[in-house]
Amino acid sequence: MTQKLPSFKNQVLLQLAFTHRSYANENPSEKEDNERLEFLGDAVLGFVIAEMLYLKYPSINEAQLTHLRSRLVDEKQLGKLGKELGLGALMRLGKGAAKDGGRGNPSLLNDTFEAMVGAYFLDAGIEPVKKYILNMFQPLVETLVSNSGKSTDADNQNAVQPKSTFIDSKNRFQQWALANYQIKPTYTIIAESGPDHAKQFTAQVSILGEVYGMGTDRRKQEAEKRAAEMAIEKVQNE
Repeated sequence: MTQKLPSFKNQVLLQLAFTHRSYANENPSEKEDNERLEFLGDAVLGFVIAEMLYLKYPSINEAQLTHLRSRLVDEKQLGKLGKELGLGALMRLGKGAAKDGGRGNPSLLNDTFEAMVGAYFLDAGIEPVKKYILNMFQPLVETLVSNSGKSTDADNQNAVQPKSTFIDSKNRFQQWALANYQIKPTYTIIAESGPDHAKQFTAQVSILGEVYGMGTDRRKQEAEKRAAEMAIEKVQNE
């Protein structure tokens, strides 16, 4: 998908987003560079990506969410997006920065991308900038997650992704259930044992009444994950 810049009402704001410090230093008439917009854009981008991941992957933990978000907004990724948007040619750079290859520098492309996001937020508000970010990043996160744990048989439609950095067993089994039955699996706590300070919970996971796995743990959520792990092994071995 070819990336495009959003449409700005305030062209002065857009021009400021492209104004690097080196250009402002060489042109005294410029009252400001894009660093403040970069700061704002970084915050807006982080918020929108965090909300997207929180809603899209309800079963992954904080550490996994943080790792995935960092992969999506790191310098390499944002620099690549900046290049696809053609920001290198639009940057207002000082002569030295331009001569040193600044238009293709991933760090400068990253910074300019963030400044552009900050400027668009000020120009259009949160809903348009949120739509713009999601349209760009939703395919990226799906590709990133998919590539982190591919099935060894790419043609096997019933395959469940193996364990990955980003998706836990409940999400993987849910993906399989949706792909094969178009419904989510059902988790039920079927037994409790042990004293109050050391209870053990047993969970089972089923689809359309058929039990696919069971698991036991001291926490209900972990017991459900154990059940999902058994379910994944079951469908992989069928």
